[in-house]
Amino acid sequence: MSILAGYMLPHPPVAVPEIGKGEEKIIQKTLNGCDAVARDIAALAPQTIILSSPHAPMYRDYFHIAPDREAAGDFSRFGAPEVTFDVTYDTELRDALVHLAEGENFPAGPVGARTSSLTPDHGTLVPLYFIRRRYPDFKLVRLGLSGLSLADHWHFGELIAEAVRQTGRRCVYVASGDLSHCQKADGPYGFHPQGPVYDKRLMDVMDRGDFEALLHFTPAFLDAAEECGHRSFTIMAGALSNLSVTPQILSHQNTFGVGYGTGIFRAFDPYVALAKQAIETYVKTRTTIAAPKGLPKAMAQDRAGVFVSIHEKGQLRGCIGTFMPTRQNIAEEIIHNAAAAATEDPRFRPIAPSELAALEISVDVLTTPEPVQSTDALDAKRYGVIVTNGARRGLLLPDLDGVDTPAEQIAISRQKAGIRPDEPISLMRFEVVRHEALT
Repeated sequence: MSILAGYMLPHPPVAVPEIGKGEEKIIQKTLNGCDAVARDIAALAPQTIILSSPHAPMYRDYFHIAPDREAAGDFSRFGAPEVTFDVTYDTELRDALVHLAEGENFPAGPVGARTSSLTPDHGTLVPLYFIRRRYPDFKLVRLGLSGLSLADHWHFGELIAEAVRQTGRRCVYVASGDLSHCQKADGPYGFHPQGPVYDKRLMDVMDRGDFEALLHFTPAFLDAAEECGHRSFTIMAGALSNLSVTPQILSHQNTFGVGYGTGIFRAFDPYVALAKQAIETYVKTRTTIAAPKGLPKAMAQDRAGVFVSIHEKGQLRGCIGTFMPTRQNIAEEIIHNAAAAATEDPRFRPIAPSELAALEISVDVLTTPEPVQSTDALDAKRYGVIVTNGARRGLLLPDLDGVDTPAEQIAISRQKAGIRPDEPISLMRFEVVRHEALT
């Protein structure tokens, strides 16, 4: 599973009616944006919300990950103790993230927390206030920022995405952060010319979904603008970097001299989107599409074996693939195998145009197969298997419904290749990165 969406949310305590006591209506557009984000999250129904806050514990050279199982807090610091919170942390997802960071010696983890309370961190509390009014049933992973480079923040996001993939969590990412704090002379932080410039530039980047541009804001410019959330937005961008997004900017205000921006960044998997486009075009016109521009670098530059699987109402409808690369890049591999899966799988009749709307498509990108000496080196959930006898070869992908053991994998692969149970075989294993539609 991949992250379903990212969200940009500000965190002014005055936005909470129990604190603002009417003053929050001055930023009604921001309130409407926060509610629209909450509604969108409720529609996606994630198991876990990953939230980065500029006001969580922050260190110069380390990213803090909240270590608790549960936490509770309220808005007593802002004169509203009646607004209380209790959250449950997603310990499995958090531990997977910590393990990944430790594995590559990346400076992130649970070290350094002096308190388990959420109360000091309005960067967490304010977004949760709006989200919980529409969707209360989620677990949380709470992250801090650091004084490290923007590139490190981006890579932290990449590690988060990998932890989500490994745990199979249904997640969304909330990047808590205000924009410039120095946009008006009568504001609480005064005026600096770079304040409005930052907000305009940042909102343009987010409106275009051009996340890599976040890395090109210089430290001097960010400091002059007295921004709050740029590093939070950059972590989110890294977490979404292997996906494509549909950006929707909801609001931008600087009424109090501080910039507040809200936005929704719905994710879709470009691997699945490309396969879908290739299938629909070929089924309708019998023409092969060209690889579009703007694909992720891995799709445009890397080579790998690819399998495209098509299901209809839960039943397999076609599956064709290559266990080693045969085209110039992964995108070309997807395009050709997708068209073949729709029309050339000998087990099924070709897909008709009337079926296209009901199809479910997945794309498996294979690692390079490696030989193994026995079934002890296999795992039906993690590894696919290739069995070979002379010119006959059978392959089975990993983690298939109803296939729970290496022995079952081998038996099915033998059958597919026409290799009898008593004939000798050589074994190879491979792993896959599975791409499925994000729903």
